[in-house]
Amino acid sequence: MEKFEKLQGVAAPMPLVNIDTDMIIPKVFLKSIKRTGFGANLFDEMRFNRDGTEIEDFVLNKPQYRDAEILVAGDNFGCGSSREHAPWAIADFGIKCVISTSFADIFFNNCFKNGILPIVLPQEQVDLLMADAEKGSNARMTVDLEAQEITTSEGDVVKFDVDAFKKHCLLNGLDDIGLTMEKKASIEAFEAQASASRPWV
Repeated sequence: MEKFEKLQGVAAPMPLVNIDTDMIIPKVFLKSIKRTGFGANLFDEMRFNRDGTEIEDFVLNKPQYRDAEILVAGDNFGCGSSREHAPWAIADFGIKCVISTSFADIFFNNCFKNGILPIVLPQEQVDLLMADAEKGSNARMTVDLEAQEITTSEGDVVKFDVDAFKKHCLLNGLDDIGLTMEKKASIEAFEAQASASRPWV
């Protein structure tokens, strides 16, 4: 998993509330257990007409937000079913940070396991960031995970909280497999000892 340290990029404003996982990646696209390839269908029903053409006024179809790496969203983001494909689609599209007043628990935890930083802030601070994101591609935000700060294009600084263990995992690019591999030497020593003491197993 790629490390998350400091991100400077365009933030896309999406003030809708209760964006569920089926809106993020509709169930019709859940045909693979690979983590790649889902970005093309992120927010599919909001991004595309039935004939496959783009819906021009959807935020991620606007030229200034096509390369957005930060999403400023409404309350209760990622609710609905627990599909891990939702953060897979977000990451595959190129979004590395989602900011909201609240997230569904399973979606929130899945973000950290897929290299995405979900940030929970009070409504007034989300409103500040939403207004900054609405300025377009010239308004680039900086998200500093080590310092736990978001800096707007105007230089306003917003502090955020993050669980220390989850922060450690993101800073070091550690998903569940990576965490296990940190203990590789101990695992190999245990296996060697077990094989020696029980060669018949």
